[in-house]
Amino acid sequence: MEEDKFGSLYEEEVKQAVQKFERMKKNNENYFFDVIEFETIIDYYIESNNSSKAYEAATLATQQHPDSVSIELRKARVLIDKGRAVEALRILKSLESIEPGNHEIFIAKGTALGMLGDIQGAKKMFDFSLTLDSEDLENILFAITSVLQNLNYYEHMIPYMVRLVELEPEFKAHLYDLAYAYEKTEDFENSIIFYLKYLEEEPFSDSAWYNLGIIYNKLDLSEKAMEAYDYALAINTQNTFALFNKGNILSNLEKYSDAIPVYHEYLENEPDNFEAMAYLAECYEKTGEVTMARKYYQEAIEIAPEFADPWFGLGVIALNSGNTEDSLIYFRKAVRLDDENPEFWYLLGKAHYSNNEKKAAMRCFREALKLDAYYDEVWADLGKIIIRDNLVTKALPYLEQAYKVTGDIPGINLLLSSFYLHTGNAEKSFRHLSLAVELDNDVIKAFEEIFPKELLTKKIRKLLKECNL
Repeated sequence: MEEDKFGSLYEEEVKQAVQKFERMKKNNENYFFDVIEFETIIDYYIESNNSSKAYEAATLATQQHPDSVSIELRKARVLIDKGRAVEALRILKSLESIEPGNHEIFIAKGTALGMLGDIQGAKKMFDFSLTLDSEDLENILFAITSVLQNLNYYEHMIPYMVRLVELEPEFKAHLYDLAYAYEKTEDFENSIIFYLKYLEEEPFSDSAWYNLGIIYNKLDLSEKAMEAYDYALAINTQNTFALFNKGNILSNLEKYSDAIPVYHEYLENEPDNFEAMAYLAECYEKTGEVTMARKYYQEAIEIAPEFADPWFGLGVIALNSGNTEDSLIYFRKAVRLDDENPEFWYLLGKAHYSNNEKKAAMRCFREALKLDAYYDEVWADLGKIIIRDNLVTKALPYLEQAYKVTGDIPGINLLLSSFYLHTGNAEKSFRHLSLAVELDNDVIKAFEEIFPKELLTKKIRKLLKECNL
């Protein structure tokens, strides 16, 4: 009861001080405030994220109380909040000679240095502040970790956070912050450990389950990721991020029928999300429900006509249904909107080839390979076209030149192996095939068609047999 009464009195004092300050500003007058009043006013505006008024109050305060360290320190903090770190450092440098044992000065100085990119200088200040008050280590560490977190220095934050967890094991939020810091530094093993420790204490934290799902997904642990997202959704049915990610995992696992209701549920909460519409449309397309696929691709285009994916999806549908002319229209549109997606160029090339536009097809394939030299399907189709059109001899010098640029990648080695085989150079063919096998044994199956059995030598036949071909 006494604490509540004290809290209410303090809140009333804060309210009165702030009202007095704002009345003074409104009436364009000049009132006197004692140091405590100014501290209260500045702190109020800092906590309210109103840096402009905090700076006004701090400026007036330093005029009325030029010798007050606490006022000058607050002014430095306000300058830091406003991004004026150099000015703050000037004030802090003078303050540290007045109160060399005040850890708050060195934390503020470390913050300013961190903002300026001098993380080593910042850490030096933080470490020194920890030597100044052994009775207040927890609060000092918390201030340091908060600064480093806000400045995205997660790697440097971790050692301080570990100490804080050891000193305050009862504060479970520290476990979450440490797990998040490890996540940001891509130390996923430790991140998982601390998220799970946090969840032992706070099992109903949907954000922790969600973050855990993200990490499992990054590690290609799809089932664990799905389980984590399901926990997040069981706790908070409105966690639309978990729904969206769950749908994406199911789609990536080619469980399109399972992904469809998840995307629908997501769209009930986020009806204007054009990305989800496009992903839902792709799932319908993959399950053969072409009418529904078209519907959602077109709805996505209506909302976001500059989003390339639904145009590409309509192109895929048109190409698969034999409507080459329409597919070319859609694929061209997709490429105009996003000319850095190799798959768009590849399918545009396939559409051109289906339309007997071989030069255009080859140009598109080259664009796809410029963007992704490891795009094996493009290399395989390129090889099939060259062989089918009896262009091996003509293409071989260009491919040899390209090999000098790309170096050893599976696709170009397999094409060179095939082309040398077709031109009677079995030794070079075997050498490039061996290189391809060393790089990626599994990819060879996609190139089976370009190795005619009647041309295979005993050595090449043996090597292909070892690759289960």
